[in-house]
Amino acid sequence: MTVPVSELQKIAPSSIIELFELHLVTALHGANTIYRFHAGSNMNANQDLVWAANAYQRLPVEMDGFEFSSKGVLPRPVIRISNGLGTISAILFIVNDVTAGNDLTGAKLIRRRTMARYLDAVNFVGSVNPYGTPDPTAEFPQEIYFIARKSTENRAVVEFECAAAFDLAGVRAPKRQCISSICQWVYRSTECSYTANVFFDVNDNSVATQALDICSKRLDSCKKRFGDTEPLPFGSFPGIGAFVA
Repeated sequence: MTVPVSELQKIAPSSIIELFELHLVTALHGANTIYRFHAGSNMNANQDLVWAANAYQRLPVEMDGFEFSSKGVLPRPVIRISNGLGTISAILFIVNDVTAGNDLTGAKLIRRRTMARYLDAVNFVGSVNPYGTPDPTAEFPQEIYFIARKSTENRAVVEFECAAAFDLAGVRAPKRQCISSICQWVYRSTECSYTANVFFDVNDNSVATQALDICSKRLDSCKKRFGDTEPLPFGSFPGIGAFVA
């Protein structure tokens, strides 16, 4: 990605083009289809706008509610898409037939922005971009959200409330819950990395066979297997890093 900063610094920069991508998830929606929208058309026969060889359907769409802050609640932007032709209702019908009442919940929404000078030449008469040279890599940082819920659906418009990936219901960050002095790795796995032919029972007593080898998931058990030194820095042994001090 090349951020078009130099273009923005010009006295008369070209227009910013706002594009939207809706990515379905097979497990939720029955397919991994990508729908692309743009609130306008190109300058060549009033057709869909094309950028990076992808066509963005000309359909009235707007999104607001963006906020960048280091404190407080996470922003929950709202996107409104025209439903005049029944396009969005048709998508909802297909999705809800797979997962009842889903209403596109969990679908990824990407807001992409580039500039007119970087659009594909096919958008212009004679296949020549009069504003500059097409560049499929020139765009501002992508803004990625997920559909949290459908808030409105009627014949004119469908409105969705969006959320950040870790702001969805039932999702925590980090996803792995940290518990003091308890190892969460699978014993003798690639994470644990213990492979020695020295075996211990759940009480860390030596045993003769691997059939009796059980790890109690405690820090002392990890030290028993990997050894101990003084001082013992956090993460100094392969298994120690699984613990939270």
